[in-house]
Amino acid sequence: MKLENRSTTMTSVVQDRYGPDPEGVLRLGEVDRPAVGRDEVLVRVHAASVDRGTWHVMAGLPYPIRLAGFGLRRPKFANPGRNLAGTVEAVGAGVTGLRPGDEVYGTATATFAEYAVARPGKLASKPANLSFGQAAAVPVSGMTALQAVRDHGRVQAGEKVLVIGASGGVGSFAVQIAKAAGAEVTGVASTSKVDLVRSLGADVVVDYMHEDVTAGGRRYDVVLDIGGNRRLADLRRVLTATGRLVIVGGETDGRWLGGTDRQLRAQLLSRFVGQQLGTFVASENAGDLAALRELIESGAVTPVIDRTYPLDETPAAIRRMLDGRAAGKLVVTIG
Repeated sequence: MKLENRSTTMTSVVQDRYGPDPEGVLRLGEVDRPAVGRDEVLVRVHAASVDRGTWHVMAGLPYPIRLAGFGLRRPKFANPGRNLAGTVEAVGAGVTGLRPGDEVYGTATATFAEYAVARPGKLASKPANLSFGQAAAVPVSGMTALQAVRDHGRVQAGEKVLVIGASGGVGSFAVQIAKAAGAEVTGVASTSKVDLVRSLGADVVVDYMHEDVTAGGRRYDVVLDIGGNRRLADLRRVLTATGRLVIVGGETDGRWLGGTDRQLRAQLLSRFVGQQLGTFVASENAGDLAALRELIESGAVTPVIDRTYPLDETPAAIRRMLDGRAAGKLVVTIG
C-alpha cells in the first residue's frame, strides 16, 4: 500500500482504539506531520522496531499502562511505536547538541511513521557500524538488558549468570552484555533457537523443551528471568545463597496486574531472605544509549534481527512477536 506524501502530511500507522489484535486496530493512513516544540527533536524515521511494550501500548493492557500517560479510554498517540533510528530533520529552539542531518537512535512516541517527535534526552548518535534497521532494534530492548545486567544484576567478571529467554529481544542483548562483563553465561531457549543463543557467546545453552534448568542442581550468582513465568521457589532454587534474581517481564493475561503480582511478591520476599529478588522499570535515557553504542562499536554486542517488514506490514511484525516465533528483534523499515 503506497500513499501520496505531501509536504505537510506523512504516512503513518494509525490506531483509533485499544485492542489486543494488531490486524484489528492498526491501519495505514495519512496524517499531519508533527510539529516540533521548543525542547523537542523532529526525526525522519528510517526504521523502527517491535518489542513486548509495543503490544502493551497497543492493547492498553494491563490497565495501569493507560494511567502512565498513554490514554485512558483511547490511545493518546497515533500508533504504539517506541523505538526509532533516523536522521534529525529539525530541532526546537531550546535543543543543544543535536542538529539537522545527525544520525540518531533512541525512543519516542508513535515511531511507526515517516516522522516522529522525540526528547533529546532519549536520543543518541547512531552506532557507526550499524544500519538504520539494526540500530532501530536496539533502544528499548538494549537498554532493558543493559540495566538488568549492570544495574540490577550487578554482574561481575567470573560470576555465573543464567538468562531465561535468551533468544528474545531483551535476552539476546543480555547474553552478550553479560559476556562482555566477563561472566560465564548459560542461556535458556527452545530447540529451534539453541544455535542462535550459542552464536551470541553463551557458554552453555539449555533447551527448555527437553531439560528443566531449575532441576539440574547447578547454582548461579545472577538469574535474569526474561519473559518467563516460573515460580519464585524454582528460581530461588538455582540461585546461590546470596544470588540476585532480576525479573524482566513475565506477563500474563491479567487486565489489572498482568503478571506483576509475581514481581511484587519477589520484592516482598527479598526483605526476608539472603537472596536479592527484584524487578525494575527500564529507564529510557541518552546515557545508556551511548553506553550501548560503545559496546556495539567495539564488537561486543550485535543486534540480532529476526525479520524486517515494510511499514504497511507492521501488524504482521507484532503478530510474529505475539506468536513467539521471533528469534531476536523484528524491524519495521520506513521509506
